[in-house]
Amino acid sequence: MTDYAVLFRELAIPRLTGTPNHQKVREILKRELMARGFSVEEHAFSGRPARALLGVPKRVAGLNLIARQPSTRPAIWLVAHYDSKGQPISMAVRLVGFFALLLGLFTLFVALLPALAILAVAIVIVSQNRVTDNSPGAVDNATALVAIFMTIDQVSSGARVGVIFPDAEEFGLVGARSLAADRSSLFADAALINLDSLDDTGRSTAFVHRRGRIGAAVAAALKARQWRWLPVIVDGIALSAVCRECVTILKGNWRTMRIIHRPADSIARVRLDGAASVAAGLARVLRAG
Repeated sequence: MTDYAVLFRELAIPRLTGTPNHQKVREILKRELMARGFSVEEHAFSGRPARALLGVPKRVAGLNLIARQPSTRPAIWLVAHYDSKGQPISMAVRLVGFFALLLGLFTLFVALLPALAILAVAIVIVSQNRVTDNSPGAVDNATALVAIFMTIDQVSSGARVGVIFPDAEEFGLVGARSLAADRSSLFADAALINLDSLDDTGRSTAFVHRRGRIGAAVAAALKARQWRWLPVIVDGIALSAVCRECVTILKGNWRTMRIIHRPADSIARVRLDGAASVAAGLARVLRAG
């Protein structure tokens, strides 16, 4: 039986795409997948990072992991990115900057001086949108990686379930966009469930990219709030264009967003209760077909 706490400690280390720790985590994931009978394919790619990120190379290279049971075409893909990043500011602060930018642009048409003051705040926040390698990425996204193993350990080995661990999500969905462009046939007529940041606290949220029966069943099993738009960037956005249905599951609250991409996103504050509860709900849906 897998000791998920031990696996979590192995995975929740700073692992910016291209670093030695990143390669180490990839090998751990391959080990765990092959131990469960999956064949694992590496999909190499390179792409341009998001323009909003500062201090990043013009192109980033990485390896997506694609895992399937032999001679099985998955009807459902479980997805979770395996890279992490640090930033001088948390996700919560970036959201404040995003909404300040929107408010400032709107206010330009009403009151110039207040608008300029608001835009100045937004610009200061955006200027801190640099990438580092100083966050262990426990919640984002080691919790989701462990949740996928928890899930597949609760369903039969013959289930038509595949696993994808995209790379370079933290550079702007580079790995997922490459998968959608290069390997779209993998997802034809398949459902995709993307997991991203499963904290122990807060309620589950279903970010519905493309509606479908499986996504609705997952949202119901988790008693998740359903949204068609959220101010977050997740791999489901890129992959939804090439699959039959797609949903991203998140779990957390404002306190979660305050530690994402910060050194505080460590195993010290995570018990894996959130990951286990999401995995149990997913497994019930998968067993029901």
